[in-house]
Parts: sequence; C-alpha cells; structure tokens
Amino acid sequence: MALEREPVVPQADNELIRRSLTEPDAFAGIFDRHAATIHGYTARRLGHTAADDVTAETFLVAFDRRGRFDLTQVDALPWLYGIATNLMHRWRRHEVRLYRALQRTGRDPVDDPDGDRVVARAAASAAHRRLAAVLARMPVGERDALLLLAWQDLSYAEIATALGIPVGTVRSRLNSARKRLRNALGDLDQKWS
Repeated sequence: MALEREPVVPQADNELIRRSLTEPDAFAGIFDRHAATIHGYTARRLGHTAADDVTAETFLVAFDRRGRFDLTQVDALPWLYGIATNLMHRWRRHEVRLYRALQRTGRDPVDDPDGDRVVARAAASAAHRRLAAVLARMPVGERDALLLLAWQDLSYAEIATALGIPVGTVRSRLNSARKRLRNALGDLDQKWS
C-alpha cells in the first residue's frame, strides 16, 4: 500500500522571512515568489535594463533588512514595493545628475555601457527631433531627393529617374537641402555630405 503524502502548503511570506533569520537560504522563496512582479513594476517605470539592476538590488536590500520586517504582515510584496520605489528614486536622482554633468561637460562621467546607451539614445532622440523639424520645413522636392540619397543610397542618376527630373536639378536640390541641414543642425549634417 502506497503512503499518501500530505500536500505541501507554501509558507506565507512572513514565515519564510522568519525562517530566513536562522536559515538564510529560505529567503530564496521570497525571491522566487516576487521577483517577476517587482521586475515588472520597475520595468514599467525605468525600462528593462535598469529594472534588472533595481530588482536585484531590491532583494539584496530586503535580505539585509529582513530582521526589520514586520512579521505580523503576511505578505512581503508591499514591503518589497517600498524598497524598489526608494531605489528607483535614488536611481532617478543619479540619472538626473548624470545628464546635468553631460550637459555641462559634454562627456559621460560614468564609464558604464548601459549609461552610454541611455545617453546615446537620448542624444539620438534629440538629433532625430531636430532632423524631423528640418525635414518637415524642407520643400518637398529637396526632401524627396535627400531621402532617396540618404535612406535608399540611390545615385544622382537614379534619383533623377525616380523623380522624373534632370540630374542637374537633383544636384541643385541636394545642394540646397545640405545647406538647410548645415544651417539647422551644424555638425549633425556629416551623414548628408
């Protein structure tokens, strides 16, 4: 006759935390139970890359402070949200300081690949907005010729054929478009030269 096993009832968060005070590995249950939720929350606020760091740090802080957790509370999730929120505030202050330093010096003060990507994306976004404004104001003929050259890599002759205009008109339109870009964007027009 086979022995029947009693179903395993998962321990409440407060019990896992109480156990973790003497058996630190028990805290893994808190991580397993809530890490995805905390990551989702931080990703919605900061993006996925930063969320990975904030989520990891949230659980490190929680582990270090588990002795201060109010064991009368059954659910640790509100406590974890509070830790994550405080960490995000600190991260946002750091981010603002980084951007202010970048604005002052033009150099990224942190040698961090993720920070470099954030700064590069922000700079590219600003350049794209400026470029979009110039393109929106540009006469249609100049814009068409410029974008066929830049985005489709067509030759002057191919642009002339595509637009049904003489090659000399293509040259004239591209010359005019480049001048507009130089005037509006300064050094950002290097791609168009």
